[in-house]
Amino acid sequence: MDSVFIYWDNSNIFLEAQRLAEQRQEGPEARWRVRINFENLLRLAHADRKLQHARAAGYTPPEMRQLWNRLEARGVEVALFDRGVPGSGEQGTPDSILQLRMLEDAVDYNGNPGIAVVLTGDGAGYLEGGGFHKTLERMHNRGWQIEILSWKHSCNPRMRQWAEQHGIFVALDDFYEAITFLEPSRPGHKLAQSRDSAELDLSRRAFA
Repeated sequence: MDSVFIYWDNSNIFLEAQRLAEQRQEGPEARWRVRINFENLLRLAHADRKLQHARAAGYTPPEMRQLWNRLEARGVEVALFDRGVPGSGEQGTPDSILQLRMLEDAVDYNGNPGIAVVLTGDGAGYLEGGGFHKTLERMHNRGWQIEILSWKHSCNPRMRQWAEQHGIFVALDDFYEAITFLEPSRPGHKLAQSRDSAELDLSRRAFA
């Protein structure tokens, strides 16, 4: 069985989960109460297959430190950046470091490609010859299997169509209840109940 290599764009996944929580009207201030169940999302990505390594990138607000610690405790290589640093905007450093790691793996495992599982919907930069989509094309041309995990509403249409034709597209929406949970409302805010994550059902997941 081919090994799985995970590349996790946390900012894209989390920000779009906030939008979806708001759209689903999961109680007052759902956008600010929704959280990612990182254990379940990581398992959805590797799907109990052999994991070679997992890499994640994101930003460092203090409230996220516990999150990053949990990922690192599970063996995920984490690259953190300060959002206030010039060049670390929406298409800045976290995206770039993940794409660099993808290209490094394509070279290091030349002749022994694996399964590239990318958690993002960001397809920007393709027409300029860069970005996640173009990097995935390069890996696919060297024998890598491709799986993209993204929210339906936010995945770049060109990248999604390419993934459906050449690999696998996994809609995170289909696993929303399992890969998210809701914190209760904060003191002084409108009363809202918490929600635990549902059990993750991998039988509904497609594979490359």
